[in-house]
Amino acid sequence: MIAPADDASGHRARLRSRLLEGGPEALLDHELVEYLLALAIPRRDTKPLARTLLAEFGSIGALLSADPATLSRVEGLSEGAVAALKIAEASALRLLRSPIANRPVLSNWQALLDYLHADMAHRATERVRVLHLDTRNKLIRDELVSEGSIDQAAVHVREVVKRALELNAAAIILVHNHPSGDPKPSRADIALTRDIVDACRPLGLAVHDHIIIGSGGHSSFKALGLI
Repeated sequence: MIAPADDASGHRARLRSRLLEGGPEALLDHELVEYLLALAIPRRDTKPLARTLLAEFGSIGALLSADPATLSRVEGLSEGAVAALKIAEASALRLLRSPIANRPVLSNWQALLDYLHADMAHRATERVRVLHLDTRNKLIRDELVSEGSIDQAAVHVREVVKRALELNAAAIILVHNHPSGDPKPSRADIALTRDIVDACRPLGLAVHDHIIIGSGGHSSFKALGLI
């Protein structure tokens, strides 16, 4: 009879072999999470925990996007395992961010959307960010300006404009997420955007777009004719 420890070791070796030989697509979501957890919890069968986490959070994206405090409340998930999940998220975001770091954002639009979707689509609370661009539309700063409840975040027009001027930005792109998953702009979203555009215009500060990210996709105010 194979000892449980040996059996688990053999199973992980097979997962490792499939991953190294076949690449990321060779493993299912629960297998990726299982192997990731095994790096932090080496002496435990992590398959049941991986399946539990995916069932509770709904997807691998939502799992990796969950905040550490929420993850730490899951029974059986150690601090090391939480850190393993968060470093996987950080690595993925760093990889997606690299194509837009030193290039004109407007000419790398899909790369920007991919990065924003990975970072914001599965958040449980609403976040508002401002991307500050220079005269060549390269990213100067990507800043979180507000983080609110599950359905709203406070944004102050004056503070948005003031910060853009402090950074000598030539243009900004507004970004926020809808935790509901539906990226359709609300009346409040439209009104806030118009207020920011009106405040920026006399200062020569362009508002290129307002992007809303949801798990169901994204909305662009420019594409919708709202800017």
